[in-house]
Amino acid sequence: MVNRDSRFSRSAAVDPLGPVRDPGEPGCDVFLTGTVFLDIIFTGLDSAPVRGTESWARGMGSSPGGVANMATALARLGLRTSLAAAFGDDHYGEYCWDALEQGEGIDLSMSRTVPGWHSPVTVSMAYEGERTMVSHGHEAPPGFGHEGAAGPGGAVFPQCPPRTRAAVASLTPGRGDGWIGEAARRGARIFADVGWDTTGRWELAGLTDLEHCEAFLPNAGEAMRYTRTDCPRAAARALAERVPVAVVTLGAEGSYAVDSGTGETAEVPGIAVDALDPTGAGDVYVAGFVTGSLAGWPLADRLAFAGLTAALSVREFGGSLSAPGWAEVAHWWEAASDGLRERYAFLDELVPPAGAHAPRRRAVPTIGFRHSA
Repeated sequence: MVNRDSRFSRSAAVDPLGPVRDPGEPGCDVFLTGTVFLDIIFTGLDSAPVRGTESWARGMGSSPGGVANMATALARLGLRTSLAAAFGDDHYGEYCWDALEQGEGIDLSMSRTVPGWHSPVTVSMAYEGERTMVSHGHEAPPGFGHEGAAGPGGAVFPQCPPRTRAAVASLTPGRGDGWIGEAARRGARIFADVGWDTTGRWELAGLTDLEHCEAFLPNAGEAMRYTRTDCPRAAARALAERVPVAVVTLGAEGSYAVDSGTGETAEVPGIAVDALDPTGAGDVYVAGFVTGSLAGWPLADRLAFAGLTAALSVREFGGSLSAPGWAEVAHWWEAASDGLRERYAFLDELVPPAGAHAPRRRAVPTIGFRHSA
């Protein structure tokens, strides 16, 4: 009999859910699904590329992107993470699969490689604290995408998502995903963000799966557009009428949240860092908030931890490349001021000594190095 946890990496010395685990719990902490991209990131550009010229970047990285950013961020924080996705039948797909399963310990038992389908690709260029992206890809054939991948035992996903503590969903305006409601009915706590509404309507009624969500985490621009407000805090209060916990991220300024069940509000300022690339910071924030929520931390501590992990991620380039683990948190902790250590005292028993983590294999800056014997 295979141990239920054998699919997941146990290399992390820190288990943030250790105090709340019990023998009858699901083997999976967080489930998610979506599109995996091969991300190629250029950084160190002094300005935006100019038409008709060639620009040279001082740095480059390659890593799994798209939904893999979130999956990697969750796994590096010690959560048992399961991902259902289609992978390209090419070297890019093979690299992404290997980096996620072998490098990050993510369970891919509900994922599939699609014969004859090439991996979606995104090229991201980071400059002046922002980024510009160009992507290319095709929808996976029916039966292979996240809307219909065959799961263990022949079960069809999403009708039969795995038993899990939580699931992270990205809501799509005007479209419901059947797996979200099914996961909620089976006891999963649903955490959701949302992408840009390309229709321009920004109607909360169009986010049909919001009714299944425990927490909704849009950024300030998205929140204000959906609520027709001109203040992020007013937007959070309006959203809390639709979802138990509304969190509005304010970029470098931090975040604000309202818990409609308890009436509690919390606001935590951002942590000042030298930002290199914001790619994936939103995913890392959500991963940090989910970690704190599943661990049972107070609302303000969840915001603080999410903000910390997001701040650590923007100091490096790339999405999954930059997602911090507990080793990065430990290094920050060692150098933090007394004031910050006091604010983050809830981490005191979790943070390992700096250097206690052995180096882990991770996504690498380039693909396919051939090592000599």
